[in-house]
Amino acid sequence: MRSGPDRTAEARSILRDNDRGTYTVPTAGLYPFQWNWDSLFAALGWAQFDMARAWTEIETLFKAQWPSGMVPHIVFWSEAASYFPGPDVWRAGRVSPPSSGISQPPVAATVVRRLAEIDRLPPRSLYESIERWHRWWHRARDPEGRGVIAVSHPWESGRDNLPDWDRSLYRVAPTPNGGYARRDLDHVEPAMRPHKTDYDRYLALIEHGVSTGWDDDAVARHCPFWVADPGVTAVLLRAERDLAWLGESLGADTGDVRRRIDRIETGFEQFWSEAAGTYCSLDLRTGEHAEAGTSASFLAPYAGIDRHADRLLEELNAWSEACAYLVPSFDPRHRDFEPVRYWRGPVWCMVNYMISTGLAELGQPDWAERLRADTAALITASGIPESFDPMTGGPVGGSNFTWTAALWLAWASKPHNPDNDSR
Repeated sequence: MRSGPDRTAEARSILRDNDRGTYTVPTAGLYPFQWNWDSLFAALGWAQFDMARAWTEIETLFKAQWPSGMVPHIVFWSEAASYFPGPDVWRAGRVSPPSSGISQPPVAATVVRRLAEIDRLPPRSLYESIERWHRWWHRARDPEGRGVIAVSHPWESGRDNLPDWDRSLYRVAPTPNGGYARRDLDHVEPAMRPHKTDYDRYLALIEHGVSTGWDDDAVARHCPFWVADPGVTAVLLRAERDLAWLGESLGADTGDVRRRIDRIETGFEQFWSEAAGTYCSLDLRTGEHAEAGTSASFLAPYAGIDRHADRLLEELNAWSEACAYLVPSFDPRHRDFEPVRYWRGPVWCMVNYMISTGLAELGQPDWAERLRADTAALITASGIPESFDPMTGGPVGGSNFTWTAALWLAWASKPHNPDNDSR
């Protein structure tokens, strides 16, 4: 009998091919720079066979931290013509290194805790850098102290073109410069990417940020797109808990961290939509919930939130009956579900990893293992692309993708063993 493909060797090769010395690009051509949460998940993969390289990945990202504490979602360590919009569009006011003007889901503390558990504690300076980033999220993206974290651009959520953002985004006047040249379509089929009407508004939001000098207070007051995101909020709440663990291990005062945890724990209930029966994004300009759930709805247990757990499991079961592989990025029963268009349907390995982690900690090992097994089956059958079609299992988006490779090495290739749970 012929053996299947050696995805472990392939995953290691992809990390090495995408390695740029001190950081890892998501994939060549399509994403030729350092992306924030891509890089942090890459560290989990590196840690499986090169721990020193894993720490370097994280340290490189934090070299781009702004004085405000913000860690940008793209760091332009080099020049590349294969990506748009580049630093000349972002005009973020930083000379070295140039970067975008927004952030991405803050998984750093969680990844660093994982590395600390299997290797060593981080230096105190890295802990302090992460803590400054967390304080930035609360100050800049929750200035009213509601306990929910807003995003000022769909890209800041890490889940760029969700149907969640449609109503809020379409109130944004599109950029008058409609003659720009997208470069993503040079690498990926148009059916797998956001529409031009979305890009027109993405660029308009960048122009708005530029017009404020990327001033946090001005963005919070005036940005036309200001939507509280359960995904970013759940990731931050989990990260705050992991930051508290790191701080206590390093002998730091974690009082402020604990107060922030309490605020988000209380505030998270604002995402619950009884009409949708799940956690949904909340437009803070209008007070309206999105009308359907997303994969981020299932991140509540990952954040340590067990309210509505039974309802969430019922919803997850309903999704499982509507598609072949879990967890699609958007409700597969909804009219706006598109199985291969970026974040409007495909399965993403790192989101499955986070959801599975939360379900295991909720005391749902069977569901946790179902998500790992689905992810493993997708990678085994379709390789290591950016994401996967939840209906057919086919590859979607860019190929030879870093975070898919990293999560194969760190998680998907390893059947769940409750005895190995560290928390």
